[in-house]
Amino acid sequence: MTPPSIDAHVRLDTHPTHPSAVIATLTGTQAHIPHVGLEAADWHVVAKNTLVLARIDHEEPYWAEDAARELIAEGIAVEITPRLREAIDEEWTWADYPMPWCTRTEIREVSAEAQKIFDDIRHGHLLIHAHAHDGHTTVAVGTYLNTGKSVYLHGQDHLRQVADTFDSPAQALVSFERVHGDTVRPGPAPMTDTERAAAEARTSLITPPAEPETVPAYAADPGNHDDLLDEFLDAHGDWSKWRTWSDDTTHAIHESQTLRIERIHDAPAHETAWTIAAYETPVSDRTWHLTATSTTPAPVLQELLHHLADGDGLDTAVSGAMDEKSVTAATKPLLEAGWTHTVDGRWIRWTNPSKDAGVLFDAFAAQKPNSALTTWTIWAGPSVDHPTWALHTSPHAPASMLAGLATELAHGTGTRRPLHPGTTQRCTRTPVATTPPVRSSLPVQTRKR
Repeated sequence: MTPPSIDAHVRLDTHPTHPSAVIATLTGTQAHIPHVGLEAADWHVVAKNTLVLARIDHEEPYWAEDAARELIAEGIAVEITPRLREAIDEEWTWADYPMPWCTRTEIREVSAEAQKIFDDIRHGHLLIHAHAHDGHTTVAVGTYLNTGKSVYLHGQDHLRQVADTFDSPAQALVSFERVHGDTVRPGPAPMTDTERAAAEARTSLITPPAEPETVPAYAADPGNHDDLLDEFLDAHGDWSKWRTWSDDTTHAIHESQTLRIERIHDAPAHETAWTIAAYETPVSDRTWHLTATSTTPAPVLQELLHHLADGDGLDTAVSGAMDEKSVTAATKPLLEAGWTHTVDGRWIRWTNPSKDAGVLFDAFAAQKPNSALTTWTIWAGPSVDHPTWALHTSPHAPASMLAGLATELAHGTGTRRPLHPGTTQRCTRTPVATTPPVRSSLPVQTRKR
C-alpha cells in the first residue's frame, strides 16, 4: 500500500566544515512532520527547518541513508546530494582497529553502542562521577539517573563500552578508586578532539567563528605544527629536510649534523609528534633529546625552535650531571612568576597558581646520563599524569633551553579559539571493555574507494 503523500521535502547534504556530519534542510507546509522524526533520531536543530547529524563514530552518511529510507516510507520526498551519495557509497575502515576480527557490520554495532553512551552523557541521562587514565585509555564511572544503575566505562569515542555494572554509585566509586587510586579525577574527562568537532558541528551554521582570546602560552592552541616547521626551515638555510617515503614523517638536520628534528605528522593527540636530538659529533650517540606531543601549544613550540635557531642547541658537549645551580637557573622565571616550588623525594615540582601547568624534575634520573628515564617533564592540563600536552627531556638538556621554556610558560601568551556559543564540555572520555585492551588514542580512520 502506497503511503499518503506529505507536503514536505528533505534535502540531505554533507556539512560544510565537519568531515562526516550531515545536514537536513526541510521545506513544505508539513515540514514539521520530518522535523519531529529527525529530532527523535538525535538530529540537532541548528536553524529553522535545518538539522545536523553529528556523531563520534563518523557513521553519519550511513545513518542519514537509514533516515532517508524511513522518511520515504512515510511518503516524504527526500533528496540526497551527489556529495552525500558519494560519502554513503564510500567503503572505509579503521586503521589498526583493536578488534580486527569484527566485520564491518559488527564494528558499526560497537560504534552504535558507544554513540548511545555518548548521547546519554550529553543529554544528562548518564551522570559521570569520576574519570581516570588506566595507562592505555580513559576510564570512568557514572550512574544512569532513570534507573539508578551505575556503570564502569572503558575507552573513548567510537570504542567506549560498558565494562562493568554496580548496584549503587557508592559501590561503583569505591571499586573505581580502589583500582585507579591517585589517578582518579572528579567529574567527566575533557572532551576528545572528536567530541569537540561533533559539538561544533551541532552549532548554528550561521554562527560566526568565535574570536580568539589571549591566554597564557601553556593554554594556547597548538596551531599548525607543520607550518611552524616549514617557517623555521625556510628562515634558516643551515637546516635541510627530507620526508620519508610513506610521507608521514619529516626529518630536518642542521648542517653540522649534530642537531636533528623528527616530526611525525599524524601522531595522535597525546603521543610523541616531535623528537629533537643533539649529538657531540655526527657519528656519536645522542647527548640529549627532547620529545613533544602534537597538542603542544604553538608559542611553546616556537620558543623551542627559536632556541635551536639561536645556536644554543649546538653546545652538545656532555658537561656532567645537572647540579643544583643549573636547576635553579633554569627554573628561576617560574619562581619569579609566583609558581609553587615543592620537593617530594627525588621529585622537584613547580606548579602555576591555577595548578593547570607545571614542571617536574627527576633528580634521580638527572644523575644517570645513560638512563632512559625522563629528567624534565613540562606539562599543562588536568594533571601531570593526564596532561593536555607535555614535553619530556633526557639528562643534559641545555639549561639555556629549559630557562627559555620556563620564561615562556611564566610570561608568554598565545591565542585560543573558544568553542562556539552554546557548546559545552559535558561530553566525556569515559572508558570500556576489558578484552582486548583498547589503545589510548583513537585509531586513524582511512578511507578507500
